[in-house]
Amino acid sequence: MIEIKKLSKKYDADPVLNQLTFQIKEKCIYGLVGANGSGKSTLLRLMNGILLPDGGTIQIDKEDIIDNEKIKKEMVFVPDDLFFYPSYTLNDMAEFYKALYPTFDMDYLKKLGKGLKLNFNKKIHTFSKGMKRQCALILALATRAKYMFFDETFDGIDPVVRVFFKKVLARQMEEDGSTFVMTSHNLRELEDICDHLGFLYNGGILFESDIDSIKTHMFKVQISFDKKFDEDDFLELDVLSFKKVGSVATLIIRDEKENSKKMLEKMHPLILDYLPLTLEEVFIYEMEALGYEFNQVLES
Repeated sequence: MIEIKKLSKKYDADPVLNQLTFQIKEKCIYGLVGANGSGKSTLLRLMNGILLPDGGTIQIDKEDIIDNEKIKKEMVFVPDDLFFYPSYTLNDMAEFYKALYPTFDMDYLKKLGKGLKLNFNKKIHTFSKGMKRQCALILALATRAKYMFFDETFDGIDPVVRVFFKKVLARQMEEDGSTFVMTSHNLRELEDICDHLGFLYNGGILFESDIDSIKTHMFKVQISFDKKFDEDDFLELDVLSFKKVGSVATLIIRDEKENSKKMLEKMHPLILDYLPLTLEEVFIYEMEALGYEFNQVLES
C-alpha cells in the first residue's frame, strides 16, 4: 500500500502540493488526473524519491522511500520526459535494467517487443516518439516490479497500441499482483483501465472514487409527462441537476440503491430514458456539487 500524509512541495514560493493525504491500495490500477501544472509529475517524482518533500511523508508497504534501496528495487518509474542513452538499443537498455532489477524478465520483454514489432538492435534515439514510449513501457513492465509509476502513460501512442498496453497492464496486475499508478490529463484515456481514480487540483485530491461504484450509482434521465411538472416533483430522488427544455426534462440522479428507475416508472411518464453517465460526466456533476466548475478546474 502507498500511504501519503500531509505531503507538501513548492518550487521557490509557489506551492504545488499542499498537505496532500490519500492512499493507494495494493493490486490496483490507480489513475491520477489533472490539468497541466496540477502537480501530477511532481507527485510521481516524490513517490519515487527523485524529489524530496518540503513536508509530510510517503510510505510504501509501511516503509519510508527516501534512500531505501530495498523498496526501490520493487518500484519502477517511466517519466513523461523520456531519456535513453544515444547509442543504446533496446537490448542495451535491457542489460541496464537487468543490473538494477533482480526480477527483470528478458523473455517477457522479448514477448512484448515482438507483439509491438520493435527492433531490439536498432538505436532507440532513431525511433518515433510513440515507439520510444513503447520501449520505456515494456522495459518497465519486464522488471516485474511490485509498484509501477507511469507519467502521461499513453502519450504519443496510437489507439491500437494503447489497447494492447491496456490489456497487458490488466493481465499483469492479475498475474503478478502489481500496483500501477498512472497519470493523464485525459479522463477518457484512463476510464476503461483504472480501478480507482483521483482528480488532483490546487495541491490536493479534489475528488476520488472507485470507478465501478461511481459509474453505476449516477444516471442521466430524460423524462416527459402529459402534464405540467417541475423539479419539485422529484424531491424524493437525489437530483444533482435538473434542466427542462419545453416538455422534456434532463435529470442527473445519484442512486446508490438503484431504486430511482422504479420510482420514475410509477409516475407513468410519456418518455423515460435512463442511462449511466460517462466518467467525465460523473466528474463534472460531482465537482459542481462541491462548488467547482469543471472547465475552470481543467483550465486553471
